[in-house]
Amino acid sequence: MENNKENKEATLRQVKMHYCPGCGHTIAHRIVADVIDELGIREKTIGSAPVGCAVLLYDYFNCDIIECPHGRIPAVATGIKRTNPDKIIFVYGGDGDLLSIGMAETIHAANRGENFTVIFINNAIYGMTGGQMAPTTLIGQKTITTQDGRDADTTGMPIRICEMLATLGKPAYIERVAVNDAQNIARAKSAIKKAFKNQIEGKGFSFVEVLSMCPTNWKLSIKDACRFVNNEMAGYFPLGKFRDID
Repeated sequence: MENNKENKEATLRQVKMHYCPGCGHTIAHRIVADVIDELGIREKTIGSAPVGCAVLLYDYFNCDIIECPHGRIPAVATGIKRTNPDKIIFVYGGDGDLLSIGMAETIHAANRGENFTVIFINNAIYGMTGGQMAPTTLIGQKTITTQDGRDADTTGMPIRICEMLATLGKPAYIERVAVNDAQNIARAKSAIKKAFKNQIEGKGFSFVEVLSMCPTNWKLSIKDACRFVNNEMAGYFPLGKFRDID
C-alpha cells in the first residue's frame, strides 16, 4: 500500500509511454519529474505541453498540464505565470515547436525575462511528423526532406539557440546538456534543478537545451544514436553554461 501511495503522489505517473525505444524524451521526463518531487513543488506546478512528440505530456505527469497551440508555449506560459505568479510554470517543447514556428515566442519571452523554466529538447529532426529537417538538423545530416544531407547554401545553418539567447540582456540562466549517457544525465538533472530553483527564487527566465536521441528517425541503433549525440551533435552544439546570473 505504501508503494502505491508513493507512486500516486509522485510527479511521474507509472504508465507506459508512447515514445520509440531509445528516445531521449523518456529520460528528460524522468529528470523533470524527479526535480519537481525533490523540490516539493508538484501541487503548485503547471506544465505547458507542445505539439510534437511530447504532445501527450499530460498522460505522464501527475500535475496540471495545459496543451498549447503549436509554437505558442512561451506565450501561454507567460499568461499563466503573470496571472498566477505563485505557481511554478515549466515549458517543455522540441525544436519544431520552440525553434521553428515558435521561434519568435521563445526569443521574446527570453528578452522580457519571463520568470519561468524552459526545457528545450533538441533531437535535430522532426520526430512526430516522420523525420523532416528541423532548424537544428546538422549540415550533411540526412532526413526525408534532405535526402542528400542538409546543405547550408539552400537551408542555412543549424540554429544554436543557447548562443542566440545569451546575447539578450534579460535571461537569468542558459545551459546546454545531453541525456545520452549517465554522466550527462547527471549534469542535465543539475541544470534542470537549477532552472526550477531560479524560478522559485524569482530570478527570471531559465532555459535548458537538452541534446536528445531519436534512433527511429535517425535510422540508427540506440547505441549508435547515443554516440551520435557525443560525436556529432555536441561538436556543433557544445555543452555548457552560456548564462548564469550567479
